[in-house]
Amino acid sequence: MGLVGDGLERAVQQAFTRPIPKPAGAQMRYLVKQLKGTRAVADALGVSQRTVERYVKDQIRRPRADLAQRIEAAVRERWQPRIRAQARRQAATSTGLVVDTRARFGFTAAPGTTDDARIRHLTIALAPQHAARLFDAHDAGANEQQLRDIAAEGLGEMYFRDGGRRAHGLEVQFTDVEHLEFDL
Repeated sequence: MGLVGDGLERAVQQAFTRPIPKPAGAQMRYLVKQLKGTRAVADALGVSQRTVERYVKDQIRRPRADLAQRIEAAVRERWQPRIRAQARRQAATSTGLVVDTRARFGFTAAPGTTDDARIRHLTIALAPQHAARLFDAHDAGANEQQLRDIAAEGLGEMYFRDGGRRAHGLEVQFTDVEHLEFDL
């Protein structure tokens, strides 16, 4: 994924009410239950079906580092789907998202003005409609640049245009992203 997509996923994961299972056997049993079989889990993780069965029976307790990361990522991806959907729905309809970013941010202006693009550190609350657009685009499989464009539009609306009260028709630039985090 990318910076924006991963940030959206981390923000939604903050809404989890319970931690994911820690032991590899418990994680594997959860995946077998979710994917309805050891063959599907083996295919998803790139291991043999017998290996999955051995994790389920706790015959193997410690996976190698790369497999442990794949197992944890697969569990996180499927963990608490209703809580995840509820958090997204709430952000898209009422609360919005808080964006913390450090990036080259500005808009097209005459050279030498204070509105030239420069590195800025912003913490801005995005309106629910911008959060909804971000989540919808992410669900539809938008690429990283499309997600950044939507985030830039939302940040430009809230920061430069102040919710439509000034600087109408401004073309916002959002490049050289050093840091980007979302919070619900």
